[in-house]
Amino acid sequence: MNTSKTVTFNPIISSIQKVALYETKSKLYLIGSNNQETRFRILEIDRTSTTELKIFENPNELELRDIRKLISSIGYTKSISAYGVLGFVRFLEGYYLILVTKRTRCAVIGMHVIYTIKDTVMIKVNESSPKQSHPYEQRYIKMFSNIDLRSNFYFCYSYDLTRSLQYNLSGPKFVGPQVDINTDEPLPDWDKMKTVGDQGGVEFAFRSNSRKRFVWNSFLLKPMGNFLHKDWLLEIIHGFISQSNINIFGRSVYVCLIARRSTRFAGTRFLKRGANHQGDVANEVETEQIVMDGRRMCSFIQMRGSIPSHWSQDVSKIVPKPPISLDLADPYAETSAKHIERLLFHYGAPVIIFNLVKKREKRKHESILTEDMLASVKYLNQFLPPPHRIKYIHFDMARKSRGDGNVMNALADIAENVIQQTGMFLYDGDESQMFQTGIVRVNCVDCLDRTNTAQFAIGKCILGHQLFQLGFINPPKLEFDSDCVTMLETLYEDHGDTLALQYGGSQLVHRIKTYRKTAAWTSQGNDIMQTLSRYYSNTFSDTEKQHSINLFLGYYVPHENDSKQSSAIWELPTDYYMHNLRPREMRNNSYRDAAPLTEWVRPIVMRNLPYSTSDNNKIVSELIRVHSKHVEMIDSYSNYHLPHKLTAFEEHIAYQISYLARNFVRTFRTNFSPFEPGKHERSTSSKNPSLTGQSSTSSTTSSTSSSMDEDSTSDEEPLTDVRIQSNSGKGENDTAHSLKTILPSSLEIYGMEVKKPDKKNYAMYKKYVLMGKQSTPGGEESFIRNSGTQRKIIGAIPLAPLSDFGKDSYESVVPPTVPAVSVEIYNKYVESPITLFRKESTGLAKGQTKAATSDVISQYVNFSL
Repeated sequence: MNTSKTVTFNPIISSIQKVALYETKSKLYLIGSNNQETRFRILEIDRTSTTELKIFENPNELELRDIRKLISSIGYTKSISAYGVLGFVRFLEGYYLILVTKRTRCAVIGMHVIYTIKDTVMIKVNESSPKQSHPYEQRYIKMFSNIDLRSNFYFCYSYDLTRSLQYNLSGPKFVGPQVDINTDEPLPDWDKMKTVGDQGGVEFAFRSNSRKRFVWNSFLLKPMGNFLHKDWLLEIIHGFISQSNINIFGRSVYVCLIARRSTRFAGTRFLKRGANHQGDVANEVETEQIVMDGRRMCSFIQMRGSIPSHWSQDVSKIVPKPPISLDLADPYAETSAKHIERLLFHYGAPVIIFNLVKKREKRKHESILTEDMLASVKYLNQFLPPPHRIKYIHFDMARKSRGDGNVMNALADIAENVIQQTGMFLYDGDESQMFQTGIVRVNCVDCLDRTNTAQFAIGKCILGHQLFQLGFINPPKLEFDSDCVTMLETLYEDHGDTLALQYGGSQLVHRIKTYRKTAAWTSQGNDIMQTLSRYYSNTFSDTEKQHSINLFLGYYVPHENDSKQSSAIWELPTDYYMHNLRPREMRNNSYRDAAPLTEWVRPIVMRNLPYSTSDNNKIVSELIRVHSKHVEMIDSYSNYHLPHKLTAFEEHIAYQISYLARNFVRTFRTNFSPFEPGKHERSTSSKNPSLTGQSSTSSTTSSTSSSMDEDSTSDEEPLTDVRIQSNSGKGENDTAHSLKTILPSSLEIYGMEVKKPDKKNYAMYKKYVLMGKQSTPGGEESFIRNSGTQRKIIGAIPLAPLSDFGKDSYESVVPPTVPAVSVEIYNKYVESPITLFRKESTGLAKGQTKAATSDVISQYVNFSL
C-alpha cells in the first residue's frame, strides 16, 4: 500500500458530466461536456439499421463554437438534456438508449459528490422494421422497466463507488486493462520515489478499475465499452447510500453509510437462497461505514450474505414456514471454499462468520443450516495456518431476546471482539495510519431483520473507535439515546428497510428497538402489515421481479425465435442455468483444476495474508503524471465548489446534510454534547419509506408480541414479549392527561422549577414594574390618574438620571468636563520615566529606588482626592 508523502494519486474526474441528445430522422447526436461546459465530445449513432448498433465518436475534444455550428446545421427535431449515459439494451427488434435525466446529491466523500438517480428516459435508436413488430417486444420492455432506476441507484463522476475507501486511497501496483498479478511486473515502490529539485511532491492521475460485481449496468455498457472514451461509461451501483453529521460543539463530523448490492446470484427472497457453484451467495451486500473530519477519514467494512451452501425452501405450497432442504451435498465444502477465498482475496484475514441462525430447535429447521456451515468451517480450517483460520461466532438472537435477555449488550461484546481482530482503516489527511485486515460476515436465514440489528451493533461499536481515533471521545464507547447513536440508529434502520424492500418485498419487521425492548406497543399492528406485505410479495410478485432482474443484468438475453421455441423467460421452468455454469463450463473456467482440494486458497492470497491481496495489488486502467494538482482532470476542489456557477447556500450538499441532521437532536436540552444520553421525541405514526437512499422510515415501528415459539424460522415472526400494564375494568382512555403527564418538567429540562412567588419577591417585582412605567415617556402622566395608593408608591421611589448627555448626537458631541486634579494625575502618568517599574537604579541605592518608585505609584493608586 502507498504510504509515501511525496507521491499523491488523484482519481480522474469524468469530463462528461452533462449530456445533450439531439434527434434527427437518420441519426442521434450525443454531445457530452464537462461541468463548466468548456470541453465537448460528440457521438453519432446511425438509426438507419434496424438491428445493428453503429456508433461513431469524434476522437477530438471540441469547443463551444464548434458545437453551436453543429447544432445549427443538423436540423434536429427533438432534444433532451441529461447527466449521463447508462448504456444500450436490445430485446428483439432494436436497441434502446438509456439516459439519466434527473439526479440528486445524496452524500459527499472528501470532495467527491455522490448522486442518486431520480429519473431516466429510454429512447429507441433503430428505425422500426417494415414488417410486423415482434409480439413479445412490448412485454420485454415492460419487464425491463420493472427495475425502477429511480430507486437506490447511485453514481459518482470522480470516486469509484464499487471499491472501498481503503482501496481507493492505496497506491496502484499494476496498470492496464488486462493484468495478471501472478505473472506481470508490478510498478516500482512508491515509498522509494524521490522528488527532483525543488518540487514539493509528485502528482499522478489514475482511472480506477471498477469491481464489476457491484456494477449494475455492466451489461448495458457492453455495446459501448470497447471503443468509446472511458468518460462516456457511467457506472452505477445498487443498494443504499445515506449521510448525516454529528455536531460536536459546532464542528461537523460526517457519517456516511454505503451499501453495495452484488449482481452475482441476485434475486428475490425465496427464489435465491444459498449460493451458486461459483461461491456467489444470495442477498450479498457490502456495507461500509465512513466517518470524515475534514481530510481525516476512517472506514470499516462488514458484509451480509446467505449461508454459502446449496439450500432452498419449497414455496410451491403456500405455508407460513416453507421447509428448508439441502439440495446438493458438498462433502469437501467447495462452494464455501470459493466464497471464503474471495473474501480473503479482497479483505484479508481473519474472515469472521457471525451466524445468527438458531442452533437448538424442537423440530430441525434453521439448525440444518447451522450444522452445515459449522461442518464446512471445521473442514476448511484444517488447511489454513492457525493465525489466518476462519473465526466462527454463533449467537441465537431469538433465544437471547426471550424474557429479560439483553441482546444489545451481548452484541456489543461480540462487536468489540470483532473490531479488535479486524481493525479499521484510518487516513490522517496525508497518509494511511491504520488498515483493516479481515472482515465480519453476518448472516441469518433471510439476512434482513436480525442481520441488520447485528450490523448496527457492530457499527455503533466501530463508530466509537472511529471517533476515538479522530480525538473526539475517550474511552471509545457510545451510549444509547444520545444524539450520536440516535443518528446512527436511524441510518441503519433506513439501511435495513431499503435492503429488505429490495430482497424481501417489505420493510423490516424486527427493528433495533425490538431487541432493545424499547419499541412502542402500538407498532404491533404495523408489523403485522409488514409481515403480510412480505408474504404477498414473496408469493405473487417475486417471480416477475426475478425475471426483471435476470433481464436487466443480462443473465437472460431474448432471442428472436422465443415465440417458436417456447424459450421466453416467463416460460422457462427455472433460472438455475442462468446463475450456475454447466458442469463442462465449470471445469473449463476453474482456476483450481490443477490444484488439490486441500489448497483451496491461491498461493498469492496466502502470501499476502493477513493483508488484502486486492489492496496490495491495486490495478488501475490508466496512470498519468501531471504537473500540478490544479489540472482540471483532477481538480476536485473546483468540481465540488463550482466556482464558475452561482449557487444558493441551500443547494450546497453540506448544508443539506446538516439541515437533515437536526432531526436527531433533542429540542430541549442543557447539555449540548452529542454523546450524552437523553430523551428524544418519538413519533407514533409510521411512515412508508420510498425506495431511495434518502428515505426516512419510522424508527419506532417494531415487532412486539407476547408469543415466542422455539420453532419460528423467519425474521418476520414475533421475537419479544411486551408487558402492558392495565387495570381490570378500566379502559386505556380512562387515564387523565395533563401538561404534567405529557410534557417533561422545567426542572428536568432547564434545571429550575416554575412555581408561584412568595410575597417578598412579588412586592419586589411590583416595585420594578412601577419603575419601568415611570421611566417610560408619557407613562408617568397616565399612571398618576390611578388610585392614591399607587401615588404613594411613586413618591417613595426617587428616580434620578445617572448621567446627562445633553443634546449629543452623531453629528456633534460636547466633550465632558474633566477636573483639574484628574488632568494633573494623567500628566504625571504620561511624563513618568519608562524605567519606573524596572529594577535598575540611576546612582541611588536599591532601597531608595524602591521607595521613590512606591511614592510615584501611590499617586496613581491611592486616589485620595
